Amino acid sequence: MRRLPALVTTAITAVLCGQLVAPVAAAAEGFTVRETKIAGSGGISLAAKVIEPEGAARTPRPLLVMPASWAVPNIEYVGAAARLAHESGYVVVSYTARGFYGSGGEVEVAGAEDVADARRVIDWAVEHTSAGDEHIGMAGISYGAGISALTAAEDSRVDAVAAMSGWADLVASLYPNETVSSAAAELLLGSGKITGRLGSDLRELERAYRQHRVEDELHMARERSPKNRIDQLNANGTAVLLANAWQDSLFPPGQITDMFGRLNGPKRLMLSPGDHATPELFGAAGLPNRVWERTAGWFDQHLRGIDRGIPDSGVELQPLNSSEWHSYSSWDAASRRTATHHLAEPRKRHPFAPETGGLPTGEQPSWQHRIDAGDPTLANSGAILVSGALQGFTRIPVGVSLPLVDREDAAVWATEPYSEEVMVSGAPRLSVTATPSAESVSLFAHLYDVGPAGNGSLISRKPVTLRDGRPGVQRLVEVSLRPTAWEVPAGHRLALVIDTVDTRYRDESSAGTVTFGSSKGSPASLRVPFG
Repeated sequence: MRRLPALVTTAITAVLCGQLVAPVAAAAEGFTVRETKIAGSGGISLAAKVIEPEGAARTPRPLLVMPASWAVPNIEYVGAAARLAHESGYVVVSYTARGFYGSGGEVEVAGAEDVADARRVIDWAVEHTSAGDEHIGMAGISYGAGISALTAAEDSRVDAVAAMSGWADLVASLYPNETVSSAAAELLLGSGKITGRLGSDLRELERAYRQHRVEDELHMARERSPKNRIDQLNANGTAVLLANAWQDSLFPPGQITDMFGRLNGPKRLMLSPGDHATPELFGAAGLPNRVWERTAGWFDQHLRGIDRGIPDSGVELQPLNSSEWHSYSSWDAASRRTATHHLAEPRKRHPFAPETGGLPTGEQPSWQHRIDAGDPTLANSGAILVSGALQGFTRIPVGVSLPLVDREDAAVWATEPYSEEVMVSGAPRLSVTATPSAESVSLFAHLYDVGPAGNGSLISRKPVTLRDGRPGVQRLVEVSLRPTAWEVPAGHRLALVIDTVDTRYRDESSAGTVTFGSSKGSPASLRVPFG
């Protein structure tokens, strides 16, 4: 049963890419599509599709290389590639990553061999198509995004990148705050086994995961994280467009916003509702899509020298519960102010302190509040891929009835209702002390928008696992929740719920207790950014 999500995802992708892409590509004119085999690193064969404008080229054409996503063949981008070739004159080479489907070798998880493959594809395209070596870009979704970013850091010929639903930090993605993202791991491993041949590194990583010793193999994730190649991207002057979904089940947006902040070349960030790869999926099929339209404009500016009116640095955000896009000059500019809510004892009716008055600085009362550990509550992150996709396509959020959350198993806080509409914009930050009765415990923080009837919509969350401590010893928990953008209507309030079980993660919570607390030396608080 654990493989069902992988099977469903692969089937949906095949339908969309196989049945939607073909009509879109066939409807256009002025380009050709041909299949070929390209020699990758070590002589393995890479299955590729070449989409090329028809007619003789007066000058070498700009080149786009697109590695396919994890467990998806090279047909994935043919619709988008057809538009890029026909409308803008790009030569596009889309190829299946090594180890999957018709490509040779084994799955290397964006390792050195995958980067070497991408560089070989560039070499081949310059020699065997009408593309030149002066104007080269790379683009991809998910796995293709990661390979594109890593290759651009390694190869200065790549002038521009569009990384969609990719990762910056694999450790932060699959092991957030020392919490194993088991649902994501099962999804990736299951789909990888169905559609490909796992390499030795991935087989060893799976053994470590099954044996609960993930920490032993984290070096593999660090080596494959673009955040550790940012200096090279900056030195190359690569123009980088990053696009992700707020509720990405595999690669949460926090690691992407961190990477964006460290880039000093031309850069653009786009965050929108949805789950992994869903904001860009239909655009890959050649259908109208905001992210792919920006991608085409990004390449036009940085490869063809055509001004499309896209600033060299900027952020575009679409709130989780809105269809309107908001533009900012930077990620920091999206958060115009921050409200610090002091967490009072959860048994109180409205345990957030007001922003001014009531609890002056230095007079925060001390308190402790104990909950039972190891029991699930109604507060949860939803079903992997499904919940985020529903949010993206239908604006149906992950919900909760706040009055029904068991206070024996969760700590719950809520603000007073807001008198006017506000927009949470940025990454909320939690600080609280926790004293587990066991050596290890997992904590799951959920932030909700709650209406007058007590029904809540999940707007941000984050896990954190306290490992290998002494039972009964207090520990300070400071954690940034996922970045978010959410319009809170007038009359609604924010609510914070912390419990100890979430089915998406391998929790370390056994029967026992966790005591939360606040003191003058370590005041409990939640800092909420507003746009």
